[in-house]
Amino acid sequence: MGTFKIEGGHQLKGSIQPQGAKNEALQILCAVLLTSEKVTISNIPDIVDVNKLIALLGNLGVKIQKNGPGSYTFQSDDVNLSYLESEQFKEEGRGLRGSIMIVGPLLARFGKGYIPKPGGDKIGRRRLDTHFEGFIKLGAKFRYNREDYFYGVEAKKLQGTYMLLDEASVTGTANIVMAAVLAEGITTIYNAACEPYLQQLCKMLNRMGAKISGVGSNLLRIEGVEELGGTNHRMLPDMIEIGSWIGLAAMTKSELTIKNVSWDDLGQIPDVFRKLGITVEHKGEDIYVPAHKDGYEIQNYIDGSILTISDAPWPGFTPDLLSIVLVVATQARGSVLIHQKMFESRLFFVDKLIDMGAKIILCDPHRASVIGHDFKSQLKATTMVSPDIRAGISLLIAALSAKGTSTIHNIEQIDRGYENIDERLRAIGAKIVRL
Repeated sequence: MGTFKIEGGHQLKGSIQPQGAKNEALQILCAVLLTSEKVTISNIPDIVDVNKLIALLGNLGVKIQKNGPGSYTFQSDDVNLSYLESEQFKEEGRGLRGSIMIVGPLLARFGKGYIPKPGGDKIGRRRLDTHFEGFIKLGAKFRYNREDYFYGVEAKKLQGTYMLLDEASVTGTANIVMAAVLAEGITTIYNAACEPYLQQLCKMLNRMGAKISGVGSNLLRIEGVEELGGTNHRMLPDMIEIGSWIGLAAMTKSELTIKNVSWDDLGQIPDVFRKLGITVEHKGEDIYVPAHKDGYEIQNYIDGSILTISDAPWPGFTPDLLSIVLVVATQARGSVLIHQKMFESRLFFVDKLIDMGAKIILCDPHRASVIGHDFKSQLKATTMVSPDIRAGISLLIAALSAKGTSTIHNIEQIDRGYENIDERLRAIGAKIVRL
């Protein structure tokens, strides 16, 4: 188990380049299975979850060529379907949440797709019903082995249909879209997710020869085609990492420039941080956060009531940044209610922040009330364990702002989502060591 040792209380300064988007990568990489032609993808983040998926594709028979940092060419012209029934696949597929998204492409192109129950973050239940209900509506037969926790879908040929998704699941929508592009006839998906990452997937598939309309809305229309060709694709910068750096700058009273953020794809993220009183300046394609020497003050609603920040499907605020917002609020002037609607275990990391001196009331598994210190009382260093990716980065931000030296164990969780984070933080002045 890896460990970070962090000496907090230092101001940072400089610029930082966000990595490629993790959540986009997990979808885009699975889409290479839809064609026998070459697909070149750039700006791929060098992180544990993505590297695991690339290795899984390699074991499935996909030819992989590394062109340079973050750039790979994939060719799925000799896929080894017997790997799907091997013990090795059961082990490797179980260790990665994103592995579920190989099922749609495999089902569409080869008539069958299998997956062990995927692992990932310990943030609460993350059901797969939306994925498999979509496949069944397209004509697939579903089976589930309860002893091995092994899912399977099979179909000679998928048939287009109308479906209303029970939730606007990003991975569920992506999986169904990838299955529907090679189905016979027209598929209409209502209540589809419309996150920028899903839009990126649809645009890439259209360049490969798919016929998807309604991209960016919650109503997608997909006219099935016989086959797809190769393409080149560049991933967006990771919006979750961009939000993390905004929070880090505010908490450490640091002047930071976040480079090439693709402003048009950030949605409400800049405005939510502004509601916390943080200055977020739009400079070309960069974000500039000045040093908040006098702190930052949370806005109330116009009637004077306390601000609530909650997550919602896009274009609502992403749930992956609520942990960051919560930490940033601990040093604000004023109070805020954080409402995490999606996962019932995601706020349980706040006990570590309370140990550090934060004023937080955990109302229930989904809501936390934060009373800011206004930097009049610094957080105190402590020893912590990272429970998941986003809680891990939130605790790291807290440690960088705290007085004294903190220790964070189980940093493999942070490495799953953030590329070379200790090196990049040291480059802007952070005192952090990987043990």
